Amino acid sequence: MRGYTIIYGLRKKGSGGDQAAAPRRSHPGGGVNRTVVRRLQEIVGTGNVLAQREDRLCYAYDAANLEYVPDVVVLPGSEGEVAAILRLAHQERIPVVPRGAGTGTTGGALPVAGGVVLVTSRLNRILEIDADNFVAVVEPGVITGHLKREVDRLGLYYPPDPSSADFCTLGGNVAECAGGAAAVKYGVTRDYILGLRVALPTGELIDTGCRTAKGVVGYDLTRLIVGSEGTLGVITRIILRLVTRPEARQTLLAGFGDLRVATRAVGRMLKSRLAPAALEFIDRSTLGCVREMLPFAIADTVAAVLLIQVDGHPADVRERAGRVEVFCREEGAELVLTANDEAEAAKLWRARKAISPAAFKLKPNKLSEDVVVPVSRIPALVEQVEAIARDKGLPILCFGHAGDGNIHVNVMYDGTSPGETEGAWSAVGEIFHAVRDLAGTLSGEHGIGITKSPYLRLELSEAAIALSLRVKQAFDPHNIMNPGKIFEPQIFHPRRRGEHGGDGVRA
Repeated sequence: MRGYTIIYGLRKKGSGGDQAAAPRRSHPGGGVNRTVVRRLQEIVGTGNVLAQREDRLCYAYDAANLEYVPDVVVLPGSEGEVAAILRLAHQERIPVVPRGAGTGTTGGALPVAGGVVLVTSRLNRILEIDADNFVAVVEPGVITGHLKREVDRLGLYYPPDPSSADFCTLGGNVAECAGGAAAVKYGVTRDYILGLRVALPTGELIDTGCRTAKGVVGYDLTRLIVGSEGTLGVITRIILRLVTRPEARQTLLAGFGDLRVATRAVGRMLKSRLAPAALEFIDRSTLGCVREMLPFAIADTVAAVLLIQVDGHPADVRERAGRVEVFCREEGAELVLTANDEAEAAKLWRARKAISPAAFKLKPNKLSEDVVVPVSRIPALVEQVEAIARDKGLPILCFGHAGDGNIHVNVMYDGTSPGETEGAWSAVGEIFHAVRDLAGTLSGEHGIGITKSPYLRLELSEAAIALSLRVKQAFDPHNIMNPGKIFEPQIFHPRRRGEHGGDGVRA
């Protein structure tokens, strides 16, 4: 096991790990004065510019549990207003941070350099649902779950389903390339983005992609912008691909007395041609956090469960659900329970989606990671995480999208307890090293933001990073667009909030 310590989120050289620091790129300061505020008010209206500290504090944090206070918050109501805000910011060299619902876990929507937080919540219209051509056109502030329900009424399906679907936005999903439980069969957000309209940091509006299933005209700027975490521009319109809604679904829960047996069963199920639409893994500690939410009683002897969904034609679903039950028992499951109706299935999925907030029953603080390894190496990852948890004396939860190797690893700690914060960050570093040793990646759907930026060089070469920065400069010559993210390791202390960010509007 590699040994090193984490100081303010960065690894110290000389303690057994690689140096994580990177050359700093300059970016502007907040630069927001009263003249700039007046110009912003002229663009979006006085009521849509928030400059009082109590208002700015509402946009100073996300699910990373860090706080960076913006100098001013702006809520545009049209793509023309977005473009005008960016032209002003470009001229004045003011940082702009796009923000959806603030559900990200890596600090991607935090204004680490102060400046303007541009909130897309007013850009919340579903502009079109073209059922004949399986296309939807939306603004970035549309809530993901709202779109899913609207297309469902038409017999259509938008598969990406992050756990926060009831309150996260499609613009944020695109910026982070969100995934979800259905990714094992249907893919992630990028697989459903046909085209985008984007306001560049210079204020120019560009269209990327097309409305058709095929299209290879020019560079694939759509794929470049998907997952770029708001560092290349502000998404103002999204063209989405839809599919036909499955006629039937069936959800099953399989409980195993041995964690390793459960994780080994994942790869074998994928090879068995059972074609699960979702295949989720939950370990014993995680199960304990949501046990009372389940529609079934689960014995304490169960060390891990697999939550499995099959979908398709009703007759096919019934047949495959039966085969799944037989398969799980043959693989060593102590119990296999089938949801009797949609209400029971909904309870199972609500429990799964409630894991992240329920984890705080164990400790008041959490470092939430979303690593991915090849499916066959999930057992090895889980074993190494268990060893790290024992070594640090901290609870570490493993759960998530086992069907595509995307395991959510939550390190729980008490920031007021001596040594636990440093132990938690050290555990994260060791987990990342284990993931890379297993040919995995540091993030499957949360992105890099600021919390993972110290570890970027575990995965990307200096040449790849240099090329990425040249692309960034081509889009954003003054580095005003969400500066300080991905490529610039931040120094922060996860125990303290309210000590970072802008000072507000200056005279």
